[in-house]
Amino acid sequence: MSKSRFVFDKFAKVIEQGLINYKDVSDEVISILKSKRDEIVFKMKLASKEEVDILNKRISNIEKKLEEKKKRKKISKAKK
Repeated sequence: MSKSRFVFDKFAKVIEQGLINYKDVSDEVISILKSKRDEIVFKMKLASKEEVDILNKRISNIEKKLEEKKKRKKISKAKK
């Protein structure tokens, strides 16, 4: 009986420490994964998020200008 109590006490202690350390471990795993992701992105020489956002805005502006020119061209053809 005392051996089983000893086992249960040890098991409870491990679980208690695990619950306390779970958040620390999960934060550490997340930070490791983020650093690995950043390392891979750097090696692949991909653009940063800010650069991608800027490029997306430029593309949308160009698409708007193109649509306006198409509309103007249709209007000028209709008048002729």
